[in-house]
Amino acid sequence: MNTHHTRPTESELQILQVLWDRGPSTVREVNDEINKTKETGYTTTLKLMQIMVDKSLVTRDTSSRTHVYVANLSEVDTQRHLLKDFLKTTFKGSAMSLVMQTLGSHTASKEELAEIKKLITKLENQK
Repeated sequence: MNTHHTRPTESELQILQVLWDRGPSTVREVNDEINKTKETGYTTTLKLMQIMVDKSLVTRDTSSRTHVYVANLSEVDTQRHLLKDFLKTTFKGSAMSLVMQTLGSHTASKEELAEIKKLITKLENQK
């Protein structure tokens, strides 16, 4: 796995999401999946995926006629890295501000609140 993090663009994140969900995929498979929610041309998807290879966001297996692409970063690592950057730039590094803003602007379900409470209890018990 590549340890150097290049921040993916919104379009690159959309492609990565398809690869994380589907696993190794061709450009056609990725493009078909993206087109379920947003009209995108095949050549646009191909060009983005070629750029993503250059940026080491994905790897390409060229051993067969149809090239197969694989995400080079895990979904969890990418989320963690993007959240860390977002927290630093938007909330001055304050996790509390982020959580308060999120809970204040989003109606959390009982299940979500229960999960949040479990996480808080777990974190408190680690200290």
